[in-house]
Amino acid sequence: MKISVGSDHAGFEYKEIIKAHLLTQGHEVIDFGTNSSEPVDYPVYIFPTAKAVADDKAERGIVLGGSGNGEAIVANKVRHVRCSLAWNVESARLGRAHNNANVLSLGQRMIPRGDLLTILETWLNTPFEGGRHQHRIDLIDQLPVG
Repeated sequence: MKISVGSDHAGFEYKEIIKAHLLTQGHEVIDFGTNSSEPVDYPVYIFPTAKAVADDKAERGIVLGGSGNGEAIVANKVRHVRCSLAWNVESARLGRAHNNANVLSLGQRMIPRGDLLTILETWLNTPFEGGRHQHRIDLIDQLPVG
């Protein structure tokens, strides 16, 4: 799978861990930065990460920051992106199963390092359930912008 990743300085360490893990699992990774823990403005890195998913340049995206909240907000500004914020395995599973999330937002300050890859793998491997959930996604897609 081709996966775009992007973070600010507060998510940089986990982005690098995730990137290395994805590569060992045979995924192709498009890294939109940042490339250090030096302070940066997260929208600069998160928007292109999400846009790559919307433009079919990546099948999924992963955005990271300190809490993941701002990153999810930025990613969800991109039409056709459904970014879910996950802080544990169950929230990651539900983001895929019920919301067909194509972008995952993670907060490095919120998630213990030992849980990170389990949350990631849960999100990557959970199928969308469809059914009543598809109807709800269709309703979201029909909402006017602005």
